[in-house]
Amino acid sequence: MTYHGKTDRTRAAYERVLRKFETFLDEEQGVGPAAAEHRDCMAWIHRLRGTVAESTVATYAAYLHRFYAYMTQVGTFDGNPMTLVVEEMDERINTDPTRREISVSEMRTFLGDIAHPLDRALLVTMLKTGVRVGELCNLDLRDLSIPETRETLDVAVRPQLDGRGDALFVAADRAVGDVTEGERRTAANKRKRATVIPVDDELRRSLVRWLAVRPDSVSRADPLFVGTGDSWGRRVTPHVVHHAVETHASDHGWHRDGGGAEENVTPHYFRHFFTTHLRDRTGDRGIVKYLRGDVASDIIDTYTHDWGDRVRRTYEENIYELT
Repeated sequence: MTYHGKTDRTRAAYERVLRKFETFLDEEQGVGPAAAEHRDCMAWIHRLRGTVAESTVATYAAYLHRFYAYMTQVGTFDGNPMTLVVEEMDERINTDPTRREISVSEMRTFLGDIAHPLDRALLVTMLKTGVRVGELCNLDLRDLSIPETRETLDVAVRPQLDGRGDALFVAADRAVGDVTEGERRTAANKRKRATVIPVDDELRRSLVRWLAVRPDSVSRADPLFVGTGDSWGRRVTPHVVHHAVETHASDHGWHRDGGGAEENVTPHYFRHFFTTHLRDRTGDRGIVKYLRGDVASDIIDTYTHDWGDRVRRTYEENIYELT
């Protein structure tokens, strides 16, 4: 999982689930994972029901199924006892659960209470671009093309941004553990293809305000977002972003410990907010998928070649104002 770029958060979730299953087998079934059969796995699923949400049951089952599939594939285990279990289950992993509905005006009020330049820049960037938290953390100064980086700071912005005006470049080739300019990355980018996202005046203002107080980076990679506290000058991590979002959301009544995706506002919620509101405003699923980095090469090439006329125009005409 490490080599495939999975985050610490994801790896910890897998380990937590697998350890629970291992404990159940030992205490209730008297076997180990290698000797577990279909009935042992099904007994664990039945044990979970009623203690966690149905979507969580499906997620735990998927983790276990992937574990056994891998162990079988590499020849460590003889078979995958979860295959029949997942076929018999009625649950499906809910990849887009019902979430809290927040209007643009409500989000405006939420942001109005956030004054810290770094926190505000992080949140506005996620809300206006739909980038994942790992992609946000991996941004470097050269990924941002605005007058303040091109001219004031004299940054050599990426060639992919040439002729695109104010824009942000989100790479698709970042993995946990990659080393860039001597700096080891702690987050991964999950997009299928690199993406150029327009930067409107509102996002630019938030970024300029941040750049005015941004500490000098300790990394030659020159991250766009760096710490202002204990991690002064070091690239922000997903943990830092999650903590900032959850703190502000808690203060606003949008997050509580133990709450699920249906209730809590997290960094991933901002990607959902971006997708929902921009799709509703444009009626163009293709452009939204392009901006999210979710589309295949043939479709993304169409938008890349028609970026200025179609992507920027559609984005600027429909992106919501948050201030």
